[in-house]
Amino acid sequence: MTHGLNRITCTHAGALPRSEELTGIVYAHAGGAPTDEADMKARIAEETRLVVARQLECGVDCVNDGEMAKSNFTAYAGQRLAGFELRPEDQRPEGYPLSIIARDMQRYAKYFEKTGGWVVQVAPNNVVVEDLKYIGQEAIAEDIANFKAALEGHAPQQSYLPSVTPGSIEHWLANEHYGSTEDFVFAIAEAMGEEYEAINNAGFLLQVDDPDLPDGWQMHPGMSVAEYRKYAEMRVEALNHGLRNIPAESIRLHVCWGSNHGPHQSDIGMEHIIDLIFKVKAGSYSFEASNPMHEHEWKVFEDVKPPEGTYIVPGVVGHCTDFIEHPELIAERLCRYANLVGRDNVMAGTDCGLGPRVGEAEIAWAKLEAMTEGARIATKQLWG
Repeated sequence: MTHGLNRITCTHAGALPRSEELTGIVYAHAGGAPTDEADMKARIAEETRLVVARQLECGVDCVNDGEMAKSNFTAYAGQRLAGFELRPEDQRPEGYPLSIIARDMQRYAKYFEKTGGWVVQVAPNNVVVEDLKYIGQEAIAEDIANFKAALEGHAPQQSYLPSVTPGSIEHWLANEHYGSTEDFVFAIAEAMGEEYEAINNAGFLLQVDDPDLPDGWQMHPGMSVAEYRKYAEMRVEALNHGLRNIPAESIRLHVCWGSNHGPHQSDIGMEHIIDLIFKVKAGSYSFEASNPMHEHEWKVFEDVKPPEGTYIVPGVVGHCTDFIEHPELIAERLCRYANLVGRDNVMAGTDCGLGPRVGEAEIAWAKLEAMTEGARIATKQLWG
């Protein structure tokens, strides 16, 4: 996707804008409300067609379906797995982490009280009570069919579909069935492997979304860095188990620090986990890199290089602000990485899915347009 093209190519990390009408329908359906499924499916197909065309108009080289059918990037998996039950609020299992902002809340509790952030509670009411199994065959087949139909008449450099990792699913799924946490996480990986392989078998690049790898640190405020690394390494091993039948070059890993609008002061630094990120079986590595807490981490690549034959996809536009990044700034960001790891080993990306995380749809599209213009500027600087 990067080698031999003599330019910086562009992609993004996932969810893109969709209409308020479809968003409401998808959320209602996910919540179990009565839904006109034929109407919902028709809307998803049409908005997938529109979102693919818009990405290409913006100059994006590696496009996706915008996640039009998903309630969000991870909770959608709850509709595609079986083996768990929903417990009432007063029967929530004890001992599970409550928040992906737990460390920040220790210092900024008043801030989170004022903002009423959506991330305050992650503790699961969904409890595994029998062997997990994948039941999303029809849903992933519809995702694939809609995307293929939307791509007709277009010729992007590459196309991908995202799926969520076992560690991120674990955030909202408690275990009362498996004998150990390791068995539990590997069981999630085994089940989700069916979705991973369906995407690969359809001919698309598989993006595995793994915010858990960095943001699990906030969820466990009692852990030291050494303890957290052990926590993360087991989940990397489980993910690789789910990916075992897919070639590395057909996989892209995406990591971020939870994508919530908050202080992020307690985020774990990239320097503590970069080697674990590179242990994931993948051909490319997408990561959050443009926000005020993590932009400086390009310096990590002064000492650490991506595995041979792989490339990196730093986020050069982000969701932490509705400011539109200037193309010259984007070019600067890209050139920093290119000068450290090689110009053929860098692709422009976004910090996370922009659709649900910026103030208005046109801001998301403007950010993608700025990214592609910044990539053109960087290309001139790097290739002459």
